[in-house]
Amino acid sequence: MNSFGRIFRIHIFGESHGECVGITIDGCPAGLTLSADDFITDMERRKGGSKGTTPRKEDDIPQIKTGLFNGKTTGAPVTILFDNVNTRSADYEKQRDIPRPGHADFVAHEKAGGFEDYRGSGHYSGRLTVCLVAAAVIAKKLLNQIKVKATILEIGGEKDLDKGLQKAIDAKDSIGGIIECRVNELPVGLGEPFFDSAESLISHAVFAIPAIRAIEFGTGFAAANMFGSEHNDAIVDAQGKTKTNHAGGIVGGLTNGNELVFRIAVKPTSSTPKEQQSLNWETNTVENFSVKGRHDLCIALRVPVILEAVTAIVLADLMMIEQRIPRISLSQK
Repeated sequence: MNSFGRIFRIHIFGESHGECVGITIDGCPAGLTLSADDFITDMERRKGGSKGTTPRKEDDIPQIKTGLFNGKTTGAPVTILFDNVNTRSADYEKQRDIPRPGHADFVAHEKAGGFEDYRGSGHYSGRLTVCLVAAAVIAKKLLNQIKVKATILEIGGEKDLDKGLQKAIDAKDSIGGIIECRVNELPVGLGEPFFDSAESLISHAVFAIPAIRAIEFGTGFAAANMFGSEHNDAIVDAQGKTKTNHAGGIVGGLTNGNELVFRIAVKPTSSTPKEQQSLNWETNTVENFSVKGRHDLCIALRVPVILEAVTAIVLADLMMIEQRIPRISLSQK
């Protein structure tokens, strides 16, 4: 449920307005240099506070509670906590009776029988993605020369991101976007058919990010309109290099040594000030409803580093399965 991975295995916990959120990473090799400073860059990339993102800002200083001794990982599970300090739970008390359209409020309420922590979406909140980013700080270290990079391609259908964002500002509404992820220097053969194919595992992890609506690898849906001879990537050398990359770096569920390329669609933030209608489950009537509080205008702005995170986590696990990452790290990074 809240765990993922076979060897490099993560377990996520906490709620948006609880005391803290956190993650335990099992299978982390011993001997890897690690400190709180290693987390700064990616934590800053994920934070809100900039144009189009939530005003809620947390310090997100990682508290490494286990698995670290004298600045090196010990091979034991690494547990990292992040305090929740900048919360305004009263905002959610006011809207308790009306589940937000497009959000997890209704289904979470039904699943937990009314015992769910509804403040800030509780365990369903994007707040918990800070934990994924933390795990990926370690995963990226393990991947070493393999570089994972995600970039926003569009906001609201506009390649000019400011223009797309302005559309939402003018409409006093939220808006979505498209993000592309590219990975270079992957070896041939990562992945296991059928259910643990490389794209299956990446997709599984990607959909753990709240607000993701679609994913495509290589040419994706455009492949449906191509001839086979057009879509096939001609192999040009003994290392498996191909003339084109319509497959996006994965063939038969296995990485083929070419650049891994995939894109995701991020939906508009469900919490929007625009007036909508939703059920009031206390009165059993449909009412006009507007979400108050602090929310992202465009959550896609904060997703690139999270997309890199889940991708790095999957790839680190696959590399360890193939014994391409040793269980004792001699790196001094």
